[in-house]
Amino acid sequence: MNDRMMKAVLYNRYGGPDVLYTGRVRRPEPSPGEILVKVHAFSVNGGELAARAGRLRLLTGRRFPKRVGLDFTGKVAALGGGVTRFAAGDRVWGVLGRTSGFGSAAEYVTVPADRTGRLPDGLDLVDAAALPVATTAVTALWGKAGLRPGERLLVRGAAGGVGNAAVQLGRAYGAEVTALARAANLAFVRGLGAHEAYDHRTVRPAELGRFDVVLDTVGTDLQACRRLLNPGGRMVTIAFDLTRPAASLGYLVASTVHGQGRVRFFSGNPTRADFDDLARRVADGQLRPAVDTVFALEDTAAAHRALEAGGVQGKYVVKVA
Repeated sequence: MNDRMMKAVLYNRYGGPDVLYTGRVRRPEPSPGEILVKVHAFSVNGGELAARAGRLRLLTGRRFPKRVGLDFTGKVAALGGGVTRFAAGDRVWGVLGRTSGFGSAAEYVTVPADRTGRLPDGLDLVDAAALPVATTAVTALWGKAGLRPGERLLVRGAAGGVGNAAVQLGRAYGAEVTALARAANLAFVRGLGAHEAYDHRTVRPAELGRFDVVLDTVGTDLQACRRLLNPGGRMVTIAFDLTRPAASLGYLVASTVHGQGRVRFFSGNPTRADFDDLARRVADGQLRPAVDTVFALEDTAAAHRALEAGGVQGKYVVKVA
């Protein structure tokens, strides 16, 4: 077997989960400032599902084969020039940057050293793969919304990867946390620390009251969510409506200049400092990984199918090693 080749999850056309297959590609080599990571596990994220289905083809283009996988945990296999912070064998986690695209669904991945961090001692590599997206929750709650102790926080999509982290972190920080999720997931989000939890399909907005901060991970009905803000309230969304992308993005832009309660939209792009902060929060007990199901690399399509079906409690994780 050629040791310059590796397994990776690929697809040659846009479509459903069945377009995914496990193929062989050339193993990457780290450039200056990068590290080569032997991937142990990664999680499945909504953005890559949308990309695989072709909903983002204006951005992703028509050049195939394409890759999947955004985050990862693993061990450092090699160092690029100028990297002194890591050594071979170090346990790390990270997220591929916005310019890197997808590709962590593979045996190896190269990533800038300043986009990775060391795993906390004692944290399992598979469990840890559920946590890199928690950096998005941290940025949303404090970097964008400025959450303060005692404020009322509403989390939409509270059972998912970012949502479950936001519930845990908000509770640990002293916010009063209300969670919206599927009925089958309400006990799960209460167990994470939500003070109140409601079925998003049946609860009426008037029953929820007003909030100082709304964190949306769904992307739909943004205007209705915005109406739930107290005076001076802040709303952050990490998603937009993929069935109506132009209208949804247009609303987000308009909200920055019209009316009260600007809706802040962003996508996570964590740095080393974010992962160092995340490690401290895990060590302090503010955050624990929530893994729903672990899949094998060859079953990545099944993991995509499960996430599309809805009802995830935490993260679907794929084990590579």
